[in-house]
Amino acid sequence: MKAARRITALITICGAGLVWACGPQQVRAPEQPGSDTIVLLPDSDTGTTGRANVSNASGAVDLAAARASTRVSANQPPAAPTVMSEGDVEAVFADVFSVLPPSPRHFTLYFRFESDELTEESRALVPKILQTVTDRPTADVVIVGHTDTTGAPANNFTLGYGRAIRVRDLLVEAGLVTYVEVTSHGEAELLVQTADDVPEPRNRRVEITIR
Repeated sequence: MKAARRITALITICGAGLVWACGPQQVRAPEQPGSDTIVLLPDSDTGTTGRANVSNASGAVDLAAARASTRVSANQPPAAPTVMSEGDVEAVFADVFSVLPPSPRHFTLYFRFESDELTEESRALVPKILQTVTDRPTADVVIVGHTDTTGAPANNFTLGYGRAIRVRDLLVEAGLVTYVEVTSHGEAELLVQTADDVPEPRNRRVEITIR
């Protein structure tokens, strides 16, 4: 599905029934009075669908597949789940999707060994990151620095923070004019699991989330 239709908000239905969700994305269709349609959509970041339990005083059903849906009416148990096509989801929920904010975008930039200097490939992503921020009416940017397991954990926290600051400064120098949150996880959240004191290029990174 296109980015504009990938949502993270959970809309809880009141009146016809209540929704409790283990899955990430549900929306209500504009139905006739007294009837609601609930559909479960895959998560925009991971592609996973999760699960949702839809219930009212008359019964309950589980939604566990991408685009699984049910209809809820007053004094009636939720209908047996059916799977909607992507086209039906787009048509039925067009008005809902049109007012949802864009999904978060994620970028990963990599660094040279024991350095806060980006690789050439990662530096080339800076214009794309700036364009993503510019394309949003408002944007919050979160930058998290990471390291591999070489060196002491305390030093790696400092190195990760320095990398995050370095990326922030590069973006500001290139024209970024929005709020930026900067933090470090050091070696605490490895992208590739390794033993201690193992140099791993994919762990030397900064992760950027734009909301």
